[in-house]
Amino acid sequence: MKPLFTIHAGEYLVGSHIEQQFRHTNVWVPSRDTGVDLLVSDRRNRRAVSLQVKFSKDFLVTHMGPVFHKELRACGWWTIDQNKLRTSPADFWVFVVHGFARRTIDFVIVPPRELWRRLRSIHGPQKMIQSYLWVTEGRRCWETRGLQRKDQLRIADGVYRAPKREFTKWLNQWGPVARLNK
Repeated sequence: MKPLFTIHAGEYLVGSHIEQQFRHTNVWVPSRDTGVDLLVSDRRNRRAVSLQVKFSKDFLVTHMGPVFHKELRACGWWTIDQNKLRTSPADFWVFVVHGFARRTIDFVIVPPRELWRRLRSIHGPQKMIQSYLWVTEGRRCWETRGLQRKDQLRIADGVYRAPKREFTKWLNQWGPVARLNK
């Protein structure tokens, strides 16, 4: 075990959220990189859920035009290695979408196999995937990399429809952790 202890901002935000919302759980940080950033267990440490955490700064204010500022909460950008995603030992990947302008924090909590399947169907078999997740004020989440501007505007207006790109099902859905909170 290395004597230096560090976690990144996303891991801190996820761990802090879990400790505040699910007081009957324990949050653990592995001593080495195993592909799992946090382990969450029930209070007796009998059942656990493993999390791989990904963090992005908010690109809404810096890279998106004013037409998007009112309707979007945050826009994150991640580079994902498909092989690491496909072979991930974590039960869930958690994307931390931190909105700068409104000081919001949203979490997209998705099983890695489902994430891999969706991203592969959207972006193809490339080794490294550039993924954009947008969270709207209407509490919807979309993968937007490669969309034309007209579709981006439809997302902002709340009228876009594309099931394989919608990640709302996993937006702030802490069910796997909540089941440990007994």
